[in-house]
Amino acid sequence: MNFMKKFREKHPVVVQFLVFFLISNGVTLLQIIIMPVLKSIFGAMSLVDTIFQVFPLGSNVDGSQYYIFDYMSGSIESGGGGGLAYFLAIQITLLIAQIINFFLQRNITFKSESGIGKAAIWYAIAYVIITIIAAAAQGLYKAPIYNLFMNTWNLSKVGETIADVLTMIINSTISFWVFFPIFKVIFKQKKDDPEIEKAI
Repeated sequence: MNFMKKFREKHPVVVQFLVFFLISNGVTLLQIIIMPVLKSIFGAMSLVDTIFQVFPLGSNVDGSQYYIFDYMSGSIESGGGGGLAYFLAIQITLLIAQIINFFLQRNITFKSESGIGKAAIWYAIAYVIITIIAAAAQGLYKAPIYNLFMNTWNLSKVGETIADVLTMIINSTISFWVFFPIFKVIFKQKKDDPEIEKAI
């Protein structure tokens, strides 16, 4: 106990990062639980047959239009992109997780004294930007991952679930590495901790 207290005093940023890491992993686990539930709910609706393609950006290798958010109609199992149903399942899962993450990181990891309204606005801006960047990156790995597990390895529905989890983990990893430095800026530290103040 005494060792932990000394370590915390000597290496506050390291301890902060470790707490951030543990909470982030807990939030990722929550996403892995929520996402299949929402995907199943929305997948049973006609939304799965609604194409959702926004923010065109350049071209795919085959010359077709590349979209940052690209969800073709039809279930993933049948070779489609999940449509608006899959988009909503992902985005609602991320929104729930990030709201929980915001409060846990603010109150536990960073013990912030900053105004919650201002921090929430900056967090929301960062969340939107990171979501767009992560979605653009997803266009590079999503199709190959689903194809590998569902078609190449012929795991069909099980392969789809594994691919869902992997894409969620990759998305969460991108958010993890981007959010830590952002949090250090938007969540002011306790003024009586000079080591943390110097590290910012």
